Amino acid sequence: MPPVAWRPLLVMIACGVCGYIFEVAAASTQAASARAYVSNEDGASVSVLDTQSATTIATIDVGKRPRGLKLSRDGSRLFVAVSGLPKCPPTVPDEECARLERDLQADGIAVVDTSARKVIKVLAAGSDPEQFAMSNDGKRLYVANEDTGTLSVVDADAGKVIERIEVGLEPEGVALTPNGRRVLVTNESDNSVSVIDTTTLKGTKTVPVGKRPRDMAFTPDGSTAYVSGEMDASLYRMSVTGDAPVQRLLQLREDARPMAVILDSPRNRLYLSTGRGGTVAVVDMKAAPKLIKEIPVGKRPWGMALAADGHHLYTANGPSNDVSVVDTRALTEVKRIPVGKSPWGIVLGPAPP
Repeated sequence: MPPVAWRPLLVMIACGVCGYIFEVAAASTQAASARAYVSNEDGASVSVLDTQSATTIATIDVGKRPRGLKLSRDGSRLFVAVSGLPKCPPTVPDEECARLERDLQADGIAVVDTSARKVIKVLAAGSDPEQFAMSNDGKRLYVANEDTGTLSVVDADAGKVIERIEVGLEPEGVALTPNGRRVLVTNESDNSVSVIDTTTLKGTKTVPVGKRPRDMAFTPDGSTAYVSGEMDASLYRMSVTGDAPVQRLLQLREDARPMAVILDSPRNRLYLSTGRGGTVAVVDMKAAPKLIKEIPVGKRPWGMALAADGHHLYTANGPSNDVSVVDTRALTEVKRIPVGKSPWGIVLGPAPP
């Protein structure tokens, strides 16, 4: 074949190689740009972490007592629950807590521009917002108001509360089913979970679970939820839409305090942060749930987040002011990353577009 005849073939090969290099480079860039955001309850800030280098790269001032947080799908906006209600642990009597000065103007959901790394507005969200869920389209927030026993439904674009729904006493955890049709709320003092229809914004049922329920995770089809019980070191299974009886699946050691729950369905595993227990409990869910191991992490781990590939788990450790990075294949802590004061929650996602 004459040399000129080779040129189209060479061009095709070159384009293919360039395309491959571009795809690899794009994938590498995407991997290198992953972010973790950590709310620092006593630091009035959010720490920004680069998950590839496992380092803190920025700190954003967001307002008083930041706790629950969510990230938009594209990574451009971070939503953070802030509260002017003074921190008051269970060891402090109620009457003493009631005398502490409160800043009602500080309550809301701070919206952070993650590129500029600054708060651009604060959404009204009822009193003392702590945990919340975001609708799949990002247009609604479902916010627990612990002190009033309500769930506020917030229009994220309009920045106002469009509905207040009565739930149980001291609502804490809030989670949306994968299909977005139900939102569940854990009620600490009622030892129950409220189930709410997101179309009608009406409660459908209340389910008794363990003592002081804190968080929950769903099966992929959203039909079943797993709920942590802090005060009785329990894990419960409940039906979201059906009538199957509630079942206590697991009893941890007495001094464990189950908090956050993450279900890793592809690997048939469930992770529980144990609070004062200082570990992550790893549960095999293949058949009858079985505790595989407790992995020591920082002090009093609360919030958790699992990487998309399932290879690393992150815990926010309050008293030790750091984030633990856990290798889920080796089932061991591989690094601690210093963050702000009293880290509470953590969320993973892409870097700003």
